[in-house]
Amino acid sequence: MKQTPSGSSVNASLLNVITPMGLEFSRNGLVIGEQAAKLYGVIQYPPKADVGWLSTLTNVPATMVSIGFQPIDNSALVSAISKSITQNRSLADSAKDPLTRQRAEKAASDGESIMLQIDQHGETVGLMNVLVMPFAEDDKLFARTCRRVENTFSMMRCKIRTLAHLQKESFRHLSPMYPAQASIESILNKIMPMSTFVGGFPFASSGFNDGTGYYLAKDASGGLVIVDLWKRGGDRTNSNIVVMGVAGVGKSTAVKHIALSEYMKGTKIIFIDPESEYKELCKLLNGDWINAGGGSNGKINPLQIRPAPRDDGNEEFPLYKDEGNGMSDMALHLKNLEIFFNLYIPDLTMMQKAVLKQCLIELYNQFHITWTTDISKLQNTEFPTFSDLHLLIHNKEKTLGDDVYKELSLLLYDIAHGGDSFLWNGHSTIQTHSRCICLDTHTLQNTSDNIKRTQYFNLLTWCWEQMSKDRTERVLLISDECYLMIDPNVPQSLIFLRNVEKRARKYEAALAIISHSVVDFLAPEIKMYGQALLDIPCIKILMGTDGKNLQETRELYNLTDAEEELLASKKREHALLMIGSKRLHAHFEIPDYKFAYMGTAGGR
Repeated sequence: MKQTPSGSSVNASLLNVITPMGLEFSRNGLVIGEQAAKLYGVIQYPPKADVGWLSTLTNVPATMVSIGFQPIDNSALVSAISKSITQNRSLADSAKDPLTRQRAEKAASDGESIMLQIDQHGETVGLMNVLVMPFAEDDKLFARTCRRVENTFSMMRCKIRTLAHLQKESFRHLSPMYPAQASIESILNKIMPMSTFVGGFPFASSGFNDGTGYYLAKDASGGLVIVDLWKRGGDRTNSNIVVMGVAGVGKSTAVKHIALSEYMKGTKIIFIDPESEYKELCKLLNGDWINAGGGSNGKINPLQIRPAPRDDGNEEFPLYKDEGNGMSDMALHLKNLEIFFNLYIPDLTMMQKAVLKQCLIELYNQFHITWTTDISKLQNTEFPTFSDLHLLIHNKEKTLGDDVYKELSLLLYDIAHGGDSFLWNGHSTIQTHSRCICLDTHTLQNTSDNIKRTQYFNLLTWCWEQMSKDRTERVLLISDECYLMIDPNVPQSLIFLRNVEKRARKYEAALAIISHSVVDFLAPEIKMYGQALLDIPCIKILMGTDGKNLQETRELYNLTDAEEELLASKKREHALLMIGSKRLHAHFEIPDYKFAYMGTAGGR
């Protein structure tokens, strides 16, 4: 601490912190340390402003804004306005030019409206001034930031100008270390009603509230974002969610936060969990944790026909079934099995596929299952398994000696008796008793891609049955690491996922897709299906990303520069939240009690 001549002490450490490395002023700008900057002043405001109009001007990235307001005596202003109204009325009556007359009438009308507010409604008025300072480290970025400021103010019908030769005074006016500068106020002060000034602040209309639902996040101004996932109306047509972002930005935490909130509201939650991130959460909620990577209690027999949901829709297979006039349960399930075998054995020839389909039909007939059988009346043990299918094909090979049967017998040996039999051979053993179900596939992480994709699809078909069997029960399926479903050679798997998204709303269900990269869904071979998966959800949570993925995200969702910069910053817990057509900068501040349920796997 040093003593000044007046005897007061100076804190040198604090002074070093708040003092810039260097400060240089020029005619139209200044340099603060390594940052180039420029100060603009607003010299004209729009004749009419909406509530929250200042939020657009004060939230431009890489800018600082100063707003000053000083109340003044109303009586002098009322007299001036009254005189102005008389002059404009006289001008309107005498003007021969239609444009001049129209402008004079508008000015007189606006004056009467303001005078009514001030004189009869007790409106306070004052002198308002606004300064804005864009800044950036390099010249190219600085020029871009200045253009953005000029364009934003122009769009809001505000006229701004560079305060030439007054950059030093303007910087003092902007700085909290100096009082207001009279030279700047004399240029920028404009008369403004108090209601317009107060109604312009960002926090005057911050947050988002569906009226029902639960706390999701906070917006950039600290306002609460209250969301009801199941709300319909306007541009909210479904309850699906998409969550995108690179590793480590908080995707899992946000998803667990949503899952816990929905669980507390009575929603049934199903996780497809390739990374064992939701195991602790599920067990703490006394849910059903199922080892779907080969566990004895988590087997789902792909050959077990599942009842298709009945409704009046007319969607493409494999989700549609009408009231007896279209495809039966068995016919629809054969379509699903085509996708299953395409994922499991991508190199099947057309001849092998045709023969395999004939063998499946014959196998079902041996088990007294035909096109018209009522599947809902059958038990798990009444369906064939892959051992039965392999035996049928093997017997045909010995009887007919056909090479196609020999090839199929060899290709299907592994799934019937080899290493893959632990996953898929046998009757379904999966049983659930709670509203929280975690299908854990972590044990499959070291297997080939086709095994992971095939099991992912197998689980998804079971999940769709749970989502669609009861229209009165709300079900949220959270599909993590969803890129595992993507196979450019088998787009049908994405078609199935897309159809689940499209039809879930009819069964009071929702699908949450979580992945690292939109690029995975936009490969040319599958873009027409993958893009739909990202477009359909009404709620989108886009977290930090970069590179090619950021470029694709910008084009896909038509992001503004500010939204792109938010994602590029990759700030943990921050996201661009889209709810219908509404877009917010969301900060996921999660209550401490929820972290007690989240566990330590990911998401912390």
